[in-house]
Amino acid sequence: MSQASKPARPGASSEILGLAAAGLGSVRPERFAERVYETLFHAIVEGRIAVGSKLPSENDLATLFEVSRPVVRQALDRLREDQLVESLRGSGTYVREKPGLATAQLQADGEPETRIGHIMNGLELRLVIEPECAYMAALRRNKQDLDKMERLLAGFEEANAVGGIAHHFDFGFHEAIAMATANMRFVQVMKTLEYDVSHAVNMLRHLMHIPPWKRSQDAMDEHRQIFELIRIQDAEGARRAMRGHIENARTRMFNSRPGL
Repeated sequence: MSQASKPARPGASSEILGLAAAGLGSVRPERFAERVYETLFHAIVEGRIAVGSKLPSENDLATLFEVSRPVVRQALDRLREDQLVESLRGSGTYVREKPGLATAQLQADGEPETRIGHIMNGLELRLVIEPECAYMAALRRNKQDLDKMERLLAGFEEANAVGGIAHHFDFGFHEAIAMATANMRFVQVMKTLEYDVSHAVNMLRHLMHIPPWKRSQDAMDEHRQIFELIRIQDAEGARRAMRGHIENARTRMFNSRPGL
C-alpha cells in the first residue's frame, strides 16, 4: 500500500458500510459471505472507500452485517484474491492501490477482450430471459409481488440519492419480477446472473483505472416504467420496456468512455 495514499476520514468506512448493510434485508444463511463481499467490493471499486483506508475490524464488520466472524473472513479472503485489500499483521485490513492489467487476477480471468466477451454474453442471456419474465410477471403478479417491487424501487432511489451502495436493490427488483412469473426456473436462472454483469464491468474498469460505471436517473426511470406496466398488466409493454432497459444498460456500461 502506498504511503502517499490519502485515507478517508476516520469512521467513513463504517458509515458507508452501515448504510449499505441496513438495506440488505433478509438473506439466506449460505449467502451471507457473498453479500458481505459484494457490499465491500462495490464500496471499494466505486471509490466510496478510498485507497489507503483501513476497513473496520472483523468484529466490527460482523456486528455491522449481523454475521459471524468466519463469514467476514470468507468475504475478506475473496477481496484479497481480487487484490482489492491487503492485511497487515497487527494493524488491520487496508484498501490497496489499484492493480495493473498484468495482475494475477486478470490473468486468471482472461485478457480484457475475454472479460468483455463474458460481460456481453451475460447481457445477451438477460436480453432473452428478462423481457419474457416481465411479460409473464405482468400477467401473473399479485399484490405481494407489487409491494415487494415498490419497496425495492424506493430503496434503490433512496440509496442512490445519498450516495449509498444500491446494487442489491437493483438486482432485487429484477429478481422480484422473476418471482412474479410464479415459475421458479426463471428465478433460478436469474440467481446465476446475480452480480455477474455489474461485478465484471466494475472490476474491469477498476483494473483499467477507469471511473466505475454509475447507475443514472435514466436507469431508475426505466425501472419505474417497467413496474408501472407490470402493475397495469400491460404484458407487451412490459416486455418491450425491459428489453429497452437492458439494451440501454449495455450502452451506459460501455459508452461512458471511448474504448470501453
